[in-house]
Amino acid sequence: MTYISARDHRGDLEIGADVVVVGSGASGSVVAHELQKAGQRVVVLEEGPRIDADEYGQMTVAESLRHMWRDGGMTVAAGIGDSPMINVTMGRVVGGSSVVTGGVCFRTPESVLASWQREHGLPDYTPRNLDEAFAHVEKRIHVERVPEAMRSISTTLFDRGLRKQGVQLEAMHRNTQGCHGCGRCNFGCPEKAKLSVDRSYLPEAVANGADVVSHCLVEKVLSRGGRAVGVSGRLLNGRGGRPGGKLTVHARRVVVACGAWHTPTVLRRSGVGKRSGALGKRMTLRPGFKLMARFDEKVEGWKGALQSAFSEAFEGRGITLTSVFIPPSVVAATLPGIGPEHLRHADMVPHIAMFGGIIHDEGAGTVHDVPGREPMVTYRMTKRDRARSRDIVRLMGEVYLDAGAREIFPPILGLPGGLGPDEFQRLDLDRIPLRRFEVTSQHPLGTARMGPDRKHAVVDTDGRAFDLDELYVVDGSIVPTSLGVNPQLSIMALATRLAWRMRERRLPD
Repeated sequence: MTYISARDHRGDLEIGADVVVVGSGASGSVVAHELQKAGQRVVVLEEGPRIDADEYGQMTVAESLRHMWRDGGMTVAAGIGDSPMINVTMGRVVGGSSVVTGGVCFRTPESVLASWQREHGLPDYTPRNLDEAFAHVEKRIHVERVPEAMRSISTTLFDRGLRKQGVQLEAMHRNTQGCHGCGRCNFGCPEKAKLSVDRSYLPEAVANGADVVSHCLVEKVLSRGGRAVGVSGRLLNGRGGRPGGKLTVHARRVVVACGAWHTPTVLRRSGVGKRSGALGKRMTLRPGFKLMARFDEKVEGWKGALQSAFSEAFEGRGITLTSVFIPPSVVAATLPGIGPEHLRHADMVPHIAMFGGIIHDEGAGTVHDVPGREPMVTYRMTKRDRARSRDIVRLMGEVYLDAGAREIFPPILGLPGGLGPDEFQRLDLDRIPLRRFEVTSQHPLGTARMGPDRKHAVVDTDGRAFDLDELYVVDGSIVPTSLGVNPQLSIMALATRLAWRMRERRLPD
């Protein structure tokens, strides 16, 4: 079969399949591939466009944001109380967010799986039981360690400061092959070195007979007699890509893979999950903070892998440190000042180093349904996470000062410019409202979590909805807690395990 653009279709569209998969990202592509390989007729629906790797590899940063990122990269979780606004970046393209991530891949930590078994009624989710699925995914997407030779000077400077605290960075794990460290992972790899699902899982699924239909906005799951029988929605074939014709897909099994941000909306509109009290609740975001520092020497931090090293030495404090460097044009735009002052800071870009830190949050986000295509998400940080947020900024600044930084640019709105070593040490972070902190996330999880019963969960341990037969949820929304690591590999391994379970169950007549 093939890739189909619904934007080019005139009028309504009604099709049939054994299985319809809503969402073409890390989880949906995996399930589509595994089920199509088993001989089931699969249709994958994606809201965004399909963009070939040759095309997105040549896009500018602005073009990538406009064509591949949801809301142009401006999606936010609204902070409540003394909580920051969190910029949550997601893909809206065939391949989903896997196309616009840094490709970081880690297995679910054993301590996290132990908490799932102990506190969330998931006794089968052990490292041993998941090993086969993890190994299967790691081989297909070629997870490898980033060599030290691909570390940027920005990263090596941070490592220099970290070693003075008795800690050193470790090599990052990423799904790459043939990477030369151009630092463009988030905006479409121009070398085709990142094996996102649009380049690894989906092509084989299509070659085996699956259809991937882009520009489809799924609104609800269709049901009859207590069983899911398809989905309905709109084709984005109206003027300017607006909703136009009606979409109806009849299927013997429905798989929802819209991600933790959008799955709750689809399920609510379908009358699923309301009784549990868990739908749309306790979203974890793993909030991230980027800190910049100026050095006398030239850094040119864009020369090297975007994410090449990390440290879990502070995991006991709920903190993971990870290398990162965004394109220099974006760095310049985010430096403080207006007019001549901003120009002075922008001239510093070749001397700017950057590092990131992420907190292992407790889950305080809520998905609200509002008129329109997008839900509203609110987020109230817990007291412990607010303390961790200040702790991580203080830690990263001290590390760069130990490495010899002349100025620190904390991720805090309203500061007039960079802070010298003494100024940073005197900065009382506890007195600065967290609302002023600049925070990002690429890791929403947990809004339709799995569990042993419908009182506390939306789906069972095999991803089956409690409220509707033949409806499965396989994306990051089913993850019960924050992972403490980047979730891509965990989501793909869970989707693989669930797809294997689906293959064992006969499709209804």
